[in-house]
Amino acid sequence: MVQVQRMSRLMIKTLRDDPADAETLNHKLLVRAGYVRRTAAGIWTWLPLGKKVLENITRVVREEMDAIGGQEVLLPALLPKESYDASGRYDEYGDLLFKLKDRKGAEYLLGPTHEEIFTQVVKDQITSYKDLPVILYQIQTKYRDEARPRAGVLRGREFQMKDSYSFDTTDEGLVEAYQLHRAAYIRIFERLGLDHRIVSAVSGAMGGSASEEFLAPAPAGEDTFVDCPACDYAANTEAVTFKATPADGSAHGPVEELDTPDTPTIETLAAHLGVPASATLKNLLVKVDGEIVAVGVPGDREVDLGKLGEHLAPAVVELVTAEDFEGRADLVRGYVGPQGLEKVRYIADPRIAAGTAWITGANKPGTHAKNVVAGRDFEVDDYLDVVVVEEGDPCPKCGTGLKLDRAIEIGHIFQLGRKFADAFQLDVLGQNGKPVRVTMGSYGIGVSRAVAALAEQTADEQGLCWPREIAPADVHVVAAGKALQTELALDVSEKLAAAGVRVMVDDRAGVSPGVKFTDAELIGVPKILVAGRRSAEGVLELKDRRTGEREELTVDEAIARLTAQG
Repeated sequence: MVQVQRMSRLMIKTLRDDPADAETLNHKLLVRAGYVRRTAAGIWTWLPLGKKVLENITRVVREEMDAIGGQEVLLPALLPKESYDASGRYDEYGDLLFKLKDRKGAEYLLGPTHEEIFTQVVKDQITSYKDLPVILYQIQTKYRDEARPRAGVLRGREFQMKDSYSFDTTDEGLVEAYQLHRAAYIRIFERLGLDHRIVSAVSGAMGGSASEEFLAPAPAGEDTFVDCPACDYAANTEAVTFKATPADGSAHGPVEELDTPDTPTIETLAAHLGVPASATLKNLLVKVDGEIVAVGVPGDREVDLGKLGEHLAPAVVELVTAEDFEGRADLVRGYVGPQGLEKVRYIADPRIAAGTAWITGANKPGTHAKNVVAGRDFEVDDYLDVVVVEEGDPCPKCGTGLKLDRAIEIGHIFQLGRKFADAFQLDVLGQNGKPVRVTMGSYGIGVSRAVAALAEQTADEQGLCWPREIAPADVHVVAAGKALQTELALDVSEKLAAAGVRVMVDDRAGVSPGVKFTDAELIGVPKILVAGRRSAEGVLELKDRRTGEREELTVDEAIARLTAQG
């Protein structure tokens, strides 16, 4: 029999006002409704109602992972530094890692993700192709030392995550495991009631041949993605590509220098010459693992440093400083042009196609040059999509103008390939008796992030509004105050529980009906059943939390209705 949750005994404290530091909807409502409590910056305590929601999401994830043949394990959160040294990720993660030493001076870290340890487990346990393929997963706390934790449980330093890993001997097997996870993720998010988009993504430091993100559209989202209104194309902005069209550069005259004093920015240059910013070439200097690199984009566009970093990962990308210009006569601050640069790698956006002509720096103070043609006057070492994507940019698939939206990342799947298998020499004995290098996939779901995403997507002006699958109860019974009403509320609650319905009943003494009704709306259980003015007649009011629809039912009718919904 399901246990009735009596609010007179439940540790819950609701608040009328938003927390002073709360900026996002999920932060405000999860705290006000008594689901979570802030312990420190980016660290949260899950209170009884919050823990129920978290566990309901975990249950759905576990059921769907088991359905595709996943085997659940639990790895340690405290991990040896050596494992991350072997993969190179100890340095790649940098300050994001929580690092510590034991009393003997041995170095450890708190796990941000577990590719290395899973690889080592399989290396220890599996030696033959006959034992593959295998899918392993865990649901565990992860740790990342976020510089600016924000948005409540959405971006914390400690968070709940499901991470799974597939191990196969063939690339075809990896693709099959990837598709199994993709389908399972769709089922998971549909069951959770999350509106989501599957978008192309870049693998970045994770490596691999394919990567997709599952995004939940929400104003509080930290990710921006593009959606094509005319076709099925959708992608993280970091994965959007632009197809370059070479131009005929023969029509342009020779390079001509222009006297342009006091024009170190695109804005001042365009105003001085009376040309649009799009006619100019912007050259941003960055350092890639300490080496100065120039990045060229049209003057009316900005360089997306995050996108650049993903393309060049695991290399570290940072902006140059004034000191970097010292001793470099070829680098004239504010007047850099790609022609004549010495020993500087030049990366350009595809819009800087061969044959296109630009106004750009002449590498002399107060001087620019026009008719500088790509492929004639300078060479591009690497073409990379590095501009900040804008609304209306052409869809790479059909050419229609793209739309931008904000979203919360709730899942990410990777075809890792053999990066980690190579790092740990993960081989099994193949069918021919020779060693075969294993190939891997990595698949994550943010369990605690899903709580925040659902709060953002489903809440209304009154409070939270959970989908039934993950709500802390199926029905919130409210006793309007008098002894008769409380008695009826408790009686119907026990009958519902006996029928398998999850029940929360507000039987608090000394609390006004108005406060109880407000709390019921705030807490967000899908159905609200009120023992009110017609209790003496055995009549209750059933309210749908999402639609606001109300109807009066007898006790037997209410029990039949709520039981049937199970």
